[in-house]
Amino acid sequence: MIILGVDPGLTRCGVGVIEAGAHRRLSFIHVDVVRSSPDISQDLRLLAVYNGLAEKMERFAPDAVSIERVFAQSNRNTVLGTAQAAGMAMLAAAQRGIPVALHTPTEAKLAITGNGQAEKIQVERMVTRILNLSKMPTPADAADALALAICHALRPSGALQGGEREQHLTPAQRQWAEAAQKSSRRRINADRGM
Repeated sequence: MIILGVDPGLTRCGVGVIEAGAHRRLSFIHVDVVRSSPDISQDLRLLAVYNGLAEKMERFAPDAVSIERVFAQSNRNTVLGTAQAAGMAMLAAAQRGIPVALHTPTEAKLAITGNGQAEKIQVERMVTRILNLSKMPTPADAADALALAICHALRPSGALQGGEREQHLTPAQRQWAEAAQKSSRRRINADRGM
């Protein structure tokens, strides 16, 4: 399963792409930052973020998109731009029929380090270790995007599929199961040369 993580931001929007294989084995695919200039109008900045994210989704064809859930911050302008960038990521995914999951920073930290209050450097080090990278991804927005993708891959509820258990899934868990099945079918068809 290919997972694209998004750390939303108006100036720098982190994008991280990983593959979650059998037994939750995670592999690094790509990391980048989509940028928009603070010198242009808000609408053009959002368009730049949207276009950058849409290009990444077209290029990597993820099975799921994991986006940081925006929460209230003391700086109202920052949270507004972050929420708008998250909306652009959700729109780009929805247009392509890609399931979206929202994860809080605490959820990501907990999934990566086992501590929901971990410092940024601890998360960056664990992302580097989990994905077997030779150096920490930079800037921090890029590392955060990879952390969100990893968080989504490591969700224990994500593996539930089939039978009666599927009836008790939340909508997000059902989307995860559907994306996993779609990814498996795509790989089987590729192996068969279809």
